Amino acid sequence: MQDWIVPVGAGALALLALGLGVALLRARSRTDRAVTAARAETAALRAELEALERRLSRPDPRTPADAAEPQEYVITHLGEDDPDATEPAHLERALFADLVLRETVVKAASLAHGVRRALAPETRNRIRFEMRREVKRARKQRRSDTRQARREWQARQRADDPNHPGRPDRKETAA
Repeated sequence: MQDWIVPVGAGALALLALGLGVALLRARSRTDRAVTAARAETAALRAELEALERRLSRPDPRTPADAAEPQEYVITHLGEDDPDATEPAHLERALFADLVLRETVVKAASLAHGVRRALAPETRNRIRFEMRREVKRARKQRRSDTRQARREWQARQRADDPNHPGRPDRKETAA
């Protein structure tokens, strides 16, 4: 009665393998077509690039031969007014007002952005944390300095007191 399970399972696995094989062949043919198209596009782009390089490497017949050399500029009138200089162009009132207004708006926007970032909760919390840490460090340093000053003061007191038992030049007398 259960003898049919094994052949049916084997048949199902065979159908599954056949289906996967067909799917693999389709995917491979799609990939081959895409690779062929990409190679053709690459070849076309390479040909276009070579044509551009050839066109740029040829000198332009409309320009003189000495224009191909870079021009060297020499400063001849340093600190003198140039008589050939033209007067700067005058801006119309509306254009000038527009330029000034734009610059003002940009500065105001950047200032507002900076203030908004400075007043953000995470920035305030970070500042508060750093301030607490600095206060703790300063307290610890003050305590350490106070202890050191007290030790030095006590050492001076011992050095000045001739009857102090810890003074090194004091001679103990037997009683």
